[in-house]
Amino acid sequence: MPIKDVFLPLFGEPRAPTLAAIEKCVAVAADLGARITGLALEDDAFVRPKVVFPDDPPAAELSVMREAGDMQQLLNAFTNAASRAGIRAQSRSGRVPADQIASTLAEHARFSDLTLIPVKLHDSRTENIVETFLFQSGRPLLLCPEQHVEALRPEFENVMIAWDHSARAARAVGDALPILQAAAVVRVITVADDKDEAIAQSGTSLVHHLREHGVYASFETVRGNGSSIGKVLGSWAQSHAIDAIVMGAYHHSRLNEIVWGGVTKTVIGQPPCWVMMSH
Repeated sequence: MPIKDVFLPLFGEPRAPTLAAIEKCVAVAADLGARITGLALEDDAFVRPKVVFPDDPPAAELSVMREAGDMQQLLNAFTNAASRAGIRAQSRSGRVPADQIASTLAEHARFSDLTLIPVKLHDSRTENIVETFLFQSGRPLLLCPEQHVEALRPEFENVMIAWDHSARAARAVGDALPILQAAAVVRVITVADDKDEAIAQSGTSLVHHLREHGVYASFETVRGNGSSIGKVLGSWAQSHAIDAIVMGAYHHSRLNEIVWGGVTKTVIGQPPCWVMMSH
């Protein structure tokens, strides 16, 4: 199914990297030929009244004004980027309690084909939002790393599939088919120190499946050599000029959670490039 409707949650402070990431996310939507919806939410928390001096502006009032200003800057960056890209776009805003922002955004994501999320380096709030989307939206995510935003391209010509023969990885491949079909180069990568017959058969089977969809991919294994799988994937992606990684996220098996759950955490905390995730 083609990607025709994408969602961009707008949250956080309007720092320069965040505004640049919004611009790149809109450019991706334009390259996909999709409509994009931007939603900004601010905290609707009740603030207990405080005693202040007559000449001092109330701290709570300043905080609300600052947050409202941040939200408006994010919305302005979104609408300006959409106008420059000439893309169909709509923007919305609202107020919800702080502990409901992530889940409310995830609910809105259910009505899109793909959610694009700007990601700050090792930021706990962003990681919480990404995890909430993975478990509650039922839709794939595309992570935009703010630390690499200047180098990111909106066209995904060189794509890597992080393959571990799991249901989550298979779901990610299915969700990413429109992106894989448009790519010039697709590589299926499995991190394993020993390439046994089962690993080789799994990767080869995926390559054959993709060929039926017009995707001519290659398969190879990459040795971990004692490093974490997340770091190995990140280093391999950067050394091979990968535009985007496609991967599954979080497994329910206890053993898989220990192994691949750590991979998900590593990649969410520090994406090496665009990363498309499905759960």
